[in-house]
Amino acid sequence: MDFNYQKICQEMLKDLPERTKDVLKRRFGLKTSQRATLETIGKNYGITRERVRQIETDGLSKLKAKTAQCQEPFQYLLDLLKGSGDLRREDSLFDLAGPAKFQNHIFFLLSLGQDFERYSETEDLYSLWALDNNSLNFAQDFINTFIEEFEQGEKLLSSKEIISLRKDLPSQALFSYLEISKKIKQGTGGLFGLKDWPEISPRGVKDRAYLVLKEQNRPLHFTEVASLIDKMEERGEKKTLARTAHNELIKDPRFVLVGRGLYALKERGYEPGQVKDVILKILKQAKKPLPKQEIVEKVLEQRFVKPNTILLNLNNKQYFSRDSQGRYHGNI
Repeated sequence: MDFNYQKICQEMLKDLPERTKDVLKRRFGLKTSQRATLETIGKNYGITRERVRQIETDGLSKLKAKTAQCQEPFQYLLDLLKGSGDLRREDSLFDLAGPAKFQNHIFFLLSLGQDFERYSETEDLYSLWALDNNSLNFAQDFINTFIEEFEQGEKLLSSKEIISLRKDLPSQALFSYLEISKKIKQGTGGLFGLKDWPEISPRGVKDRAYLVLKEQNRPLHFTEVASLIDKMEERGEKKTLARTAHNELIKDPRFVLVGRGLYALKERGYEPGQVKDVILKILKQAKKPLPKQEIVEKVLEQRFVKPNTILLNLNNKQYFSRDSQGRYHGNI
């Protein structure tokens, strides 16, 4: 529904004394987009900031008594909150209620409404408006439950998965609750997770490389990683240098060098180390000597190298021995 919130505010203010009207307009940014401080207004009028506060409080008290005369916009704002689980993140509510040019006017009307309560930003929550404290307490319990879900499951969740976990709640309310949390965030792919996860808030080239490798689900050359980072973020003229990607991939233990310039994710089962280290681990896990061909096949699952490279490593008598049946075992 479209409202001219500026006109509504002017109508409500018109019967107030001129100074009271001016104080409220300046305090709520109804004259300009900037909200004036008590001290600034006090200096303009030659009065104390406490006196300005008294004028503001008196003016708001008089206007609150008049809200019954202008029920339609207040009912609309009330319905928006009820449809969002009885609360909404402040900037999101403003966007929903009307154009950006009316945000200060919407804030002013919400401040007058008897049904609305504003909660300032905290370390864990964004600033929000709610119908009562019970709705906020319920939302906080809900958020804590999902934080535990993310920490235990250690995986991103789609909108459908989140809805399926809480079928007892309307989806609009569910996502309204998640939106007020600073710890939960929706990533660029539309999936939800904890804000400090690299999939949600990637930091630098190394996290972006992680996302690329995870999405592609295959080993990639560092030049391709750099190229895919730029495509993923549409970085325009700012390009990711291949050597920068290479340096980050080398240093980060999440990545394993599996071939010449080729990297894979350790979490996908790729083991760090040289070819000989891979062979030694394969033999250790087998707990028995293995024939040459089986070793080659297993190493090629981990490394993109030529079979001859594997055979050369097997010939290193410092690490490997061959029995009478041609099977190999590790010397370490």
